[in-house]
Amino acid sequence: MQRFVDLTLNGISQGAIYAAFALALVLIWRSTRIVNFAQGAMAMLTTYLALALIESGQPYWVGFAVALAAGFVLGAVLERVVIRPVEGGPELNAVIVTLGLFVALQALAAVLFGSAYESFPAPFSLTGFSVGGTTVAFTPFNAFVVLAVLAVMLALVALFRLTDLGLRMRASALHQEVSRLLGIRVGRMLTLGWALAAVVGSLAGLLIAGGSLIHPAFMEPVIVFGFVAAVLGGLDSPTGAVVGGLLVGLALSYVSGYLGSELVALSALAILVVVLLARPEGLFGRTTERKV
Repeated sequence: MQRFVDLTLNGISQGAIYAAFALALVLIWRSTRIVNFAQGAMAMLTTYLALALIESGQPYWVGFAVALAAGFVLGAVLERVVIRPVEGGPELNAVIVTLGLFVALQALAAVLFGSAYESFPAPFSLTGFSVGGTTVAFTPFNAFVVLAVLAVMLALVALFRLTDLGLRMRASALHQEVSRLLGIRVGRMLTLGWALAAVVGSLAGLLIAGGSLIHPAFMEPVIVFGFVAAVLGGLDSPTGAVVGGLLVGLALSYVSGYLGSELVALSALAILVVVLLARPEGLFGRTTERKV
């Protein structure tokens, strides 16, 4: 029973991290209709920036805030300089460009920071809570991760459902010409979507790095599992991203604990295939009819 509880708590904490990355994918999809495969490399780069500041003597929260701000700027600059020229062409062009960005940013990080593993601090204790004399595998830092992800989810739901800005961002992604006729600055909305998604991605990088070792490729598993979580929940749903992340985290934790860690990647692939075959719009996605 104790093993099941530990695996469940571990699945929740890992799932929250996958949910954070899935939220970044959902945000950029809803605001630009692009799946950004460079999101993980962007988050890795800002995480290294936070580590450099912390190692220079700055408090953890200064590095945390600077990483989020750097993510915002990086997302905006990449959209303007790299993505904007291909946004009017076939959708596959933008996807290929983001894959190229992924490779380029990883190589840049290796040049700037090296390829060695480096320890990243955590802002809260990594010792599990004690309940009835038994220590459970859920730490104050895990609680911080879950609360941070829930806060981001609520903020995104409020942005897209309750604000005029969110409405303009969605309109710019879905109907650019009509939006321009209505006076919406579509270019600014697309840039803002990339910038906000990069902030959420940077948060995911900081959360996964806390109390562990980082290197230029440390975000690669999160990219895969976060993408599976986003597809499972529905690329149009912030709530679905969180639910999908938690479900993927729990499923992979049970597989690793009971069947072996070597089956984790295969299990993630199986989840993705089943979702695409049974419900391609995701658990919280909605299909819309079009007249042609």
